[in-house]
Amino acid sequence: MTSASTTHSHHRVIGYLFALGAGATWGTTGPLSTGLYSLMPATSIGFWRVLIGTIALTIWGVAFRRDLFKADRKGWLIVGLGGGAMVALFEIAYQFAIGGVGVAGAAALLYTAPVMVAVLARVILKEALTPTRIALAVLVMVGVALTVTGGSNAGAEAARMGVTAGIAGGLLSALSYALTSLMGRYAAPRYGVVKVLFLEAVGGVVLIWIALAIWGKAPAPPPSGAAWRGLLGLAAGSVIAANLLFFGAMKRIEAAPASVAATIEPVVGAMLALLLFSQRLTALGWLGLLMVISGVAAGYLLEGLKKQLDAEAEEAGRPV
Repeated sequence: MTSASTTHSHHRVIGYLFALGAGATWGTTGPLSTGLYSLMPATSIGFWRVLIGTIALTIWGVAFRRDLFKADRKGWLIVGLGGGAMVALFEIAYQFAIGGVGVAGAAALLYTAPVMVAVLARVILKEALTPTRIALAVLVMVGVALTVTGGSNAGAEAARMGVTAGIAGGLLSALSYALTSLMGRYAAPRYGVVKVLFLEAVGGVVLIWIALAIWGKAPAPPPSGAAWRGLLGLAAGSVIAANLLFFGAMKRIEAAPASVAATIEPVVGAMLALLLFSQRLTALGWLGLLMVISGVAAGYLLEGLKKQLDAEAEEAGRPV
C-alpha cells in the first residue's frame, strides 16, 4: 500500500469516527433535556440551548471568521427568518416529544424527517419518489409506531407532557428538520454551511423568544447552578461539538456514509435514557428503533449511490 493510499484510508477512518462522534453527541440531547425538566420549564430549554450555541459561534466568528456576519438581504430573509422559524419550531416541539414519549420515541419520530424530505422534494422539487423510497418510508413509519408504543418517558414526569403532545411534538420537529434540509439545499452552496448555521441560530433565538412570550411562557432564566451546568453541557455537546464533528466528517468522507454513521444517535439516546432514567423499551420497541435506523441509513446509502452513478454518467457524457 502506497503512502498516499494509506493517508487517504487514515482520513476516511477519522471521518467515520467524527460522524459516529457527531451522532453520539446528538444522542445526548434527550437525556440531558430530561435531566433538566425537574430544574426549569421544558419550554425554556431550547431557547437557552440555541442562545448559548449562538454566543459561542459569534465569539468564534469575531476571532477567526469575520465574514460569518456578512449576508445579503435574501440570506437574512430566507435563512435568518425562514430557517430561524424552523429552528424555533424544532426547539419547542422536540422538548414536547422528549417529555411526552421519552427519548427513544422522540428520536424515532424525529427520524421521520427523511421520509418527509422525500415527499416534500417530490412536491416542491419534482424529485422522483421511487418504489424503494416508498418501501423504506413504510419501514421507518412502522418502526416509529413500534418504538413509541413500546417506550417510556420515565424521568420526564416534571415536564407534564402527554403522549399525544409528545407525538405531535415529534412530528412537528421532524417537519421543521425536513424543511430546514430542503432550505439547506438552496442556501448551503450560496452561503456556506457554517454561515447558514449561524443565520438560522440568530433567527431561531429571536423567534423562540417572541413565540414563547406571545404564548405567555417567556424563557425563564436558569434558576440554579445545576441548571446552568446542564444547559452548558447541552449546548456544548449537541449544538457546538456535534456540528463541528459532523462538518469534520463531511470534509473527509461523502455525505451519505457520514449521515449513515450519524444514525447511531437514537441508539445512544435510548441507552443513556435507560441507564440514567430507566426509560425501558420492550422487545418490539427495540425492533422498531432498529427498523427506523435501518430505513433511514438505507435511504442515505441509496442517495449516495445515485449521486455517484449520476456523476460517473456525466463524466462519461451519457444522459443522467
